[in-house]
Amino acid sequence: MKRQLRIIKADGTTEAYLHTKVIGTINNALAAVDQADTAVSEDLAEAVTFYLYNQPERRTVSSSEVFSMIKAVLTATGYEEAALALTKHAFERRLMRARTEVLDVEMREFSDAKKLCQTKQPPARARWDKAQIVHDLTTRFGVERQTARTVASLVEERIFRMELTMVPLSLIRQLVLGETASMLRAERELQTV
Repeated sequence: MKRQLRIIKADGTTEAYLHTKVIGTINNALAAVDQADTAVSEDLAEAVTFYLYNQPERRTVSSSEVFSMIKAVLTATGYEEAALALTKHAFERRLMRARTEVLDVEMREFSDAKKLCQTKQPPARARWDKAQIVHDLTTRFGVERQTARTVASLVEERIFRMELTMVPLSLIRQLVLGETASMLRAERELQTV
């Protein structure tokens, strides 16, 4: 039986290698250049997975190594534009993460917004870090890690689509609550089917 490969994420945490994530990444890259093809994505992902699992004594691989392998496979098979689109997407993601700050404020009413603008002491700020959402959901609320990672990714996507550079902590909490409720409801519905 093959050992389960572990991925070392950018934040230092590890998680199980998921072949389906590689398929999704490849298909998203192909879709970005109007060439989405599930069969091609599966074949290319199979090459990445085969390579990783056939390295002697390899138990872990960094997410950046997997990313590089995906780009190399796309380029080597004639999908250079998809590889470039993937690189561009990753760069834009890093840029948005670097530009987004979390403000330690509670915004419940219009008067809270007015107070924020009129105060001489600016609220505490922190860089955007979706790993913090994962940490809070898993340690404080006992949510399974994979569910917490999915919730954090969905919240990040919503924040970035809003194009906010300063995000009140209260907004993040509301988005996390909404996405967690949706995920848990979906999990429950799948269990009853």
